[in-house]
Amino acid sequence: MTTKAEGTWFRVLDADELPEGRVRVALAGHRSLALTHYEGVITALDNRCPHQGGPLGEGSIENGWLRCPWHGWDYHPCTGRSPGAHGDAVETFPTEVRDDGGIWVEMPPEREHRTTVTDVMAETMCNWGVTHVFGMVGHSNLGLADALRRQSELGRLSYIGVRHEGAAAFAASAFGKLTGRPAACLTIAGPGATNLLTGMWDAKVDRAPILALTGQVDTQVLGPGAFQEVDLAAAFSSVSRWSQTVLRTSKHAELVNLALKHAIIERDVAHLIFPDEVQTVPARSDAEAGGPDGRVGPPDIAPPEESVARAAERINGARRPAIIVGHGSRFAMDGIVALAERLNAPVITTFKGKGLISDAHPLGCGVLGRSGTPIASYFMNEADLLIVFGASFSNHTGITPKLPTIQVDYDRMALGKFHGVDVPVWGEVGVTARALFDAVSPSASVDDRRPLIAERWAIWREEKERRMLDDRGKGVNSAAVFAAMNRHIPHDAVMAVDVGNNTYSFGRYFECRGQSVLMSGYLGSIGFGYPAAMGAWAAAPDRPTVAVTGDGGFAQYMGEILTAVKYDMGITHVLLNNSELGKITKEQRAGEWDVWETDLHNPDFAAYAELCGARGIRVTRADELDDALESALAHRGPSMVEVVADPELV
Repeated sequence: MTTKAEGTWFRVLDADELPEGRVRVALAGHRSLALTHYEGVITALDNRCPHQGGPLGEGSIENGWLRCPWHGWDYHPCTGRSPGAHGDAVETFPTEVRDDGGIWVEMPPEREHRTTVTDVMAETMCNWGVTHVFGMVGHSNLGLADALRRQSELGRLSYIGVRHEGAAAFAASAFGKLTGRPAACLTIAGPGATNLLTGMWDAKVDRAPILALTGQVDTQVLGPGAFQEVDLAAAFSSVSRWSQTVLRTSKHAELVNLALKHAIIERDVAHLIFPDEVQTVPARSDAEAGGPDGRVGPPDIAPPEESVARAAERINGARRPAIIVGHGSRFAMDGIVALAERLNAPVITTFKGKGLISDAHPLGCGVLGRSGTPIASYFMNEADLLIVFGASFSNHTGITPKLPTIQVDYDRMALGKFHGVDVPVWGEVGVTARALFDAVSPSASVDDRRPLIAERWAIWREEKERRMLDDRGKGVNSAAVFAAMNRHIPHDAVMAVDVGNNTYSFGRYFECRGQSVLMSGYLGSIGFGYPAAMGAWAAAPDRPTVAVTGDGGFAQYMGEILTAVKYDMGITHVLLNNSELGKITKEQRAGEWDVWETDLHNPDFAAYAELCGARGIRVTRADELDDALESALAHRGPSMVEVVADPELV
């Protein structure tokens, strides 16, 4: 490339790449060109047809005219003018064929970028602490994507391009669950936006902050039924806590301020709709980006003194209190554990709360409910008082309504939602736990449950050892899989778990020692596991990331292993392949239905991982598990251990 005063010359093609009578697309800087060769003359024209934006370089020369491939309009291949008196014309640029055999085109100086409204909005997002965007760039979000690109080049934002928008939503949901901070999803209008909805619902029902950024068709064609037109305000109305369309006349920074304020404070879904033509509107000269300063107060809601006193009175009168923690306690465990240690009380978790206390802690009792341990259910049933932090009491939690209960939650609607409780306490979980610690008598007459907890763990571990030996010759049993994972998964790992038999077995057999666990809790969406691992890796790249899925769940988003390879994500994937939707098979049998259409036709997933550029290891015997896990965990980049699993030994 050489530069002259009148413009910049670009070598765009070899001359032999453009034979007589042909048209080719070429790129000069940021400008797309249509190169024509007609009657011995090589010409460079603007590639964009002025009518519908069709790519002229993909057209053809017919009867001496360059025909637009989109709607058939003609232009002279050398002058760019239309026939007759229409007056339409395409811009042309000086062209030379030089001695080096190349076609060179002179381009005028590129216009300096003028700040757009989406530039202001993207900067505002970053000011609020949004560090990651998952999504797909497409024709109705290009202006917004370009604004995000500029923030990325400034080092303020990381963009991860996925293979399916649903994976973007799950990844962002997992990011929010792990960190408490929102990530964003970027899609086009129509099907790109609607593909987000499942992941948006996952975030909503599990109270994870998330921001959806969806393109939209031009405002001028919105309504009659344009290509890819969907009423996105209506489509997102039930899933989003806050949703607005960006207009030319909007207060653009303020829209982002409000979107992220709702997402963070309400722990919910916020949504912004960007009509195509609005995305490149120049910002006003006095436009400034927004941010959280002065917009968000401290989240530490102290409980009413009367509620604390009532709760403390109940605790002081109990002999065998048990503490149950749910997902809402994720960021408040220090205070809860301190209270438990003062009371010598067993600490039980809901499935969504798995890992919030180490199973090696002398008061840790594992998971309650359908995916739980007999230890947890034993200590709940033996308790004379339940102290429940950040849990919903839905039917899947397994929390009994039959015992005296203190319930603590930051959301007043969650208190006594499914049935009345004895002492509902409204306050931020961590603050309330510390207040109860101070209010409870240090000499409270409670039984020390530690020896019995150790005894019950010993009984359960002996049972797990027996189950590990089960072998019907039809695959590896789940107890053996998770025993090997207990030996090898680093204690600081983040584990993203899918839905199905693999999930139940994980809850039952895997003993957390400090790992953070992510799952699709109340939505229970199959397919969550692998995209969630991508979100976890983005949120905490310095921690080991492990995905645990079944074959049914992974197959829904198996293309995302290509995303993991592209971004060199350190994800270790343990895939339990039993060639069926095993949980549904069990439900059919339990309901005395015939087992029907739950069998799956699968590839060799480990070989598929290798084809995608990841490390793939296939395990068919329990004695292969240790070496396979060691190898996969040591691999730099994404890896997979595919375990051929027995669907009955779960």
